[in-house]
Amino acid sequence: MSEKSFQDLAHTDDHLVEKRVSGEDVYSGIFLKMKRDTVLLPDGQQALREYLEHPGAVAILPILEDGRILVERQYRYPIEQAVIEIPAGKLNVGEDPLLCAQRELQEETGYIAKRWSKIRRIHPVISYSTEFIDIYLAEGLTAGPARLDAEEFLDVFAAPLEELIEWVENGTITDVKTIISLYWLDRQRRLR
Repeated sequence: MSEKSFQDLAHTDDHLVEKRVSGEDVYSGIFLKMKRDTVLLPDGQQALREYLEHPGAVAILPILEDGRILVERQYRYPIEQAVIEIPAGKLNVGEDPLLCAQRELQEETGYIAKRWSKIRRIHPVISYSTEFIDIYLAEGLTAGPARLDAEEFLDVFAAPLEELIEWVENGTITDVKTIISLYWLDRQRRLR
């Protein structure tokens, strides 16, 4: 097989598409749903695909006037440890992602932002989830009281980008949305 460029391959994905034949709900929880579908593969064979249906989420990269970034330390039960991450939260059904980001920033940190811009959408676990995260940059921050959800416990603090990048490099920060956001910001600052 000869090597092709992405442009050669990107004109159509028809030869890669798996088509749903049937499906069932395996589990329905508070906001996650486990699905199992039978799919028709491009070669005509059938296979099973299990995945989580997720409503989507937002993440916020909040930058203080002095250039430090607001981050949180929060215990994450599935991995049994407290992690450092940027503020984030799941979307409610039909909720505008920017409005969700504004709500989550204020609820979790107490800050509101004057300027918002979308960085990008990421798919953190494409192999078994429909989850997407829209990442926003929040600037022009003003402090206020946090209003954490009833089951939410976290510490909020600010750190310089250089220190956060160091924590990514040494494995202190392992959260994918945070890593992507910090590397994006580091690249933007280097390009200036």
